[in-house]
Amino acid sequence: MRQEIEIEFKNLLTKMEFTQIREVFHIDDHAFERQENHYLDTPQFALKEKQAALRIRVKNDIYTLTLKQTKAEGVLLETHQRLTKEEAGALLNGTAVVQGKVAAILQEIGVPPAALHHFGTLTTDRAQWTYKGGTLFLDRNYYLGTEDYELEYETEDVENGKQQFLQLLCSLHIPIRPAPNKIQRFYAKKYQMEE
Repeated sequence: MRQEIEIEFKNLLTKMEFTQIREVFHIDDHAFERQENHYLDTPQFALKEKQAALRIRVKNDIYTLTLKQTKAEGVLLETHQRLTKEEAGALLNGTAVVQGKVAAILQEIGVPPAALHHFGTLTTDRAQWTYKGGTLFLDRNYYLGTEDYELEYETEDVENGKQQFLQLLCSLHIPIRPAPNKIQRFYAKKYQMEE
């Protein structure tokens, strides 16, 4: 188990802007790695109500359970816990309950681990590279029959990071667009489909 503070800035992109960024930074197809994000919450969305999210990420055959808790705008506390493939499968099919430090934090915030279930999966093809003291991530996401694109900038400094990110968008003539995080977009689409 490990915890980290994540400072990130995001912007949704059009497909044309996604292609433009690939060209500007010389990002070819081989730079992209695939990851799957499997989202869990209670049927009443208790985590969402607490501005938190729980996912199992599968990347390069490594399974990681991550609890994200919002601390401030653009600032998240992430708690990571490695899982075996079998543990991840049991959590996703509902035959096991979250254990360990993540379970303890869930209990602390009033979310019973036994009430969690798998809502679905978002797949991301992601390229990343260093940029002005931080890391840029270019994502193409697939979920619930939807494809979208985003640019994300992770940094150590909120003010400087925000300035660097906004300057980059301006230099590329990309308008600032609100970018709810992936889990929010996933749930919004799921809710829209169920109406």
